[in-house]
Amino acid sequence: MDDRVIGAGILVGSILGICIYFWLVFLSPWTVLVIQVSAFAAVAALLAIVAWIGYTLATTPPPKPIEELEKELEGLQEETEGAEEAKEAEAEKGGEG
Repeated sequence: MDDRVIGAGILVGSILGICIYFWLVFLSPWTVLVIQVSAFAAVAALLAIVAWIGYTLATTPPPKPIEELEKELEGLQEETEGAEEAKEAEAEKGGEG
């Protein structure tokens, strides 16, 4: 389906939704109920996002201390240096033979 058709459908649906909501809030006999439901939905959505953030913070393990990261980095540097030395030694052997 063409993106323009989807965009036009979203535009028409949004304008129709605005018109229906206007009627429900200002012209219908259910004005108070519609406003109550709308306010509840907005607050519930906001609190659901806050709850999700809290859950994520509560279940995510803490980061490693900087000291541990520095030790890991030093170890990786030593491994890299050792590998480079081994390659150089191997290259020297290959050049001699």
